[in-house]
Amino acid sequence: MNVVALEVGGAYIKGCVLGPDGILRERERWFTRPERGPDAVLETVLECAATLARRSRAVAAGIVVPGVVDDRSGSAVLAGALGWREMPVRGWVAEHLEMPVAFGHDVRAGGLAEARLGAGRGSRNFLFVSVGAGIAAAWVLDGQVVPGGQGGGGELGHLVVRPGGELCHCGGRGCLETIASSLALTRRYSLLTRWRGVGAGELYHRADAGDAVARAVCAEAVEALAATLATAVTLYAPERLVIGGELGGAGGGRLAPLRDALARRLTFQAVPEVLPAAFGVRGGFWGGPIPAPALPRGGAPACRRRRRWRAWVGSAR
Repeated sequence: MNVVALEVGGAYIKGCVLGPDGILRERERWFTRPERGPDAVLETVLECAATLARRSRAVAAGIVVPGVVDDRSGSAVLAGALGWREMPVRGWVAEHLEMPVAFGHDVRAGGLAEARLGAGRGSRNFLFVSVGAGIAAAWVLDGQVVPGGQGGGGELGHLVVRPGGELCHCGGRGCLETIASSLALTRRYSLLTRWRGVGAGELYHRADAGDAVARAVCAEAVEALAATLATAVTLYAPERLVIGGELGGAGGGRLAPLRDALARRLTFQAVPEVLPAAFGVRGGFWGGPIPAPALPRGGAPACRRRRRWRAWVGSAR
């Protein structure tokens, strides 16, 4: 009884198939290409989900998306990177696949996966911070993700760190995402060097190899991220910071400058552990299917499948 899991991001749609034993069966990635418009992005999501479901004979699916998410209605209230507003994603996917679908926020799902199966295990209070094409956080307390009001919360990337700075896709200026996201890093590096097509992973590698421009771009991002995390630490006093996304997936050594920059900014606050996420950029794969008890009751083709799906999730916990 396989399960399809999809994580929709501004750059890629990442999909996988999980077996009943929790083993990753197969994995694929497609370009999101949000410049085509919100409806085209949704069509691509539906096609990707159907392809994986058909090949794997899946009985259920989980999908996670960025932005402001209404878990109850299954809608993407606002996903600026995808151009989605009030998009009933869960309903469309469930209808297209004719199977039950779990739906949630990508970073909250990643935080849940880290709490139960990853770097957050054993910690009562931690922040999961995803640094990739976007930047967001999930506060995990006693093994549960604390939801924000009205589907929001955790939008760390839209705290202003440079007033009057670069225009962000959210409509603000000088947001953290305009400086420290992987897209901001690669864009800045490209402007300074005229190199094209250098991704965040390659940029980190060049910085470690002594590329002065890459080092400067990364250092600027680290300082902005550390300043924002210092605010989060002051507010939530987490025991740990679990760093996911492309930054967390780059390896523990890449986090050393962030640890140092954060420690310099904290005075009376306890300095939390800073750990790479166990699942790297794939947290949504594992966290997305977990909220199975919230699966919609309508539209599922078979109660028997639904019971099996919930039983599988119970064993994964």
